[in-house]
Amino acid sequence: MQLSDIIIDKIRRKGPISFRDFMEMCLYYPDAGYYTSLEEKIGVNGDFYTSSEVSELFGAMIGKQLEEMWRIMGGNEFSIVEYGAGTGRLCNDILEYLKNNKEFYSVLKYYIIEKSPSMRQKEKVLLAEKVTWVESIRDLCPVTGCIISNELLDNFSVHKVVMQDELKEVYVDYRNGFVELLKPADKVLIYYFEELGVELPVGFCTEINLEATEWIKEIGTCLKKGYVLTIDYGYLSGELYKQCRSNGTLLCYHQHTINDEPYRNIGKQDITSHVNFSALSHWGSKCGLHTSGYINQAGFFLSLDWEEHLNKVLLKAKDTYLGFREYAFLKYIFLVDMGQKFNVLIQHKGVPSTTLRGLQKKFTRHASA
Repeated sequence: MQLSDIIIDKIRRKGPISFRDFMEMCLYYPDAGYYTSLEEKIGVNGDFYTSSEVSELFGAMIGKQLEEMWRIMGGNEFSIVEYGAGTGRLCNDILEYLKNNKEFYSVLKYYIIEKSPSMRQKEKVLLAEKVTWVESIRDLCPVTGCIISNELLDNFSVHKVVMQDELKEVYVDYRNGFVELLKPADKVLIYYFEELGVELPVGFCTEINLEATEWIKEIGTCLKKGYVLTIDYGYLSGELYKQCRSNGTLLCYHQHTINDEPYRNIGKQDITSHVNFSALSHWGSKCGLHTSGYINQAGFFLSLDWEEHLNKVLLKAKDTYLGFREYAFLKYIFLVDMGQKFNVLIQHKGVPSTTLRGLQKKFTRHASA
């Protein structure tokens, strides 16, 4: 039975379902959802690339920031907890970088929380040393160290809403095809905007990621001392709810093409929405997480003197021409392309409020770039 048929059957038996429940089934339905199937998702044979798949420099820069966090915390035992490690490349590159610091590496523990069975299989092929897999962060409470995620929250299932005479939520019905209909929004969705001090204009459509707020609250509860480092698509509220995004931020990725049609390629394409970093900061603060800073990925890299590492690309290249090509490619990807699309939020708990090195240099490309 195809996943689309399973969803249609559920709608026929129980009536229209929320878009959030539709998205959850598309991505995570056992064995048939996008992230629960065994098909390739990341890389040339998949549907998209992540920064960690492009170059080991990404993991090295995160490793460099983790070193500073470890020193600030006194140089004692330190746990890295990574959510959704994907192919395992980021974990591998972080550990390869940190092997150069024998003192840190000797007291380091690395944990992976992975929801996708297929991804867990791939991770275990690449990773072994230092890595332990767990089902939930609650298996590790209390945590001392840093909790990291890269392109995780944009894949959480979201409620789709539109402001009319009142806030309405989008539901999905089936009438010879999937169709959307509106119902009055639940109080928890209205409360979300009230908490953030956001007033949507009439006609504005957007998404609400309640799962992300629960995620950061759980982390705030389990983290005893240390940091949370979140990298993802998204903005602060002031940018996210600008009129230019009045149709929402929902995007689908299939075979390296982008579309905004979640009702096709059911279970065969990724569905994402932009993260509200203001919400992570707001609900994190309710659980003891203080905001260290917010910066785009390009600024994060430049702050950590990434060009020093980038220059090694040229030194390693056997062919000077190919070395310069790779140098230019990586500079474009990490400063102009992914560097501008992704943002970094760092939060802390139980540690001094110091300005971390990775948060010191803001970078915005010129309009002509």
